[in-house]
Amino acid sequence: MQHHPNNNHVERLHGTIRQREKVMRALKTEVTPIVEGHRLYYNFIKPHESLDGKTPSEEAGITIEGNNKWLTLMKKAISYKKAQNTDKN
Repeated sequence: MQHHPNNNHVERLHGTIRQREKVMRALKTEVTPIVEGHRLYYNFIKPHESLDGKTPSEEAGITIEGNNKWLTLMKKAISYKKAQNTDKN
């Protein structure tokens, strides 16, 4: 490799998760809804300065409608899960 890749964004995300983990006194297991919830927050709800106040999803052209983005994401997840269960039966 002739240059070192810039991984500042990944390191920042890891730092944010670590801060949350300290408050919770460590994650009891790697498979936890806290990490998934934080990923959703980071990608769909939290505006980023480096993206001129947009979320990564908005920058990618994925928009979440409504005033309460958390509620919208939960409703979409529920309807997706119901559709999956209907397809299996």
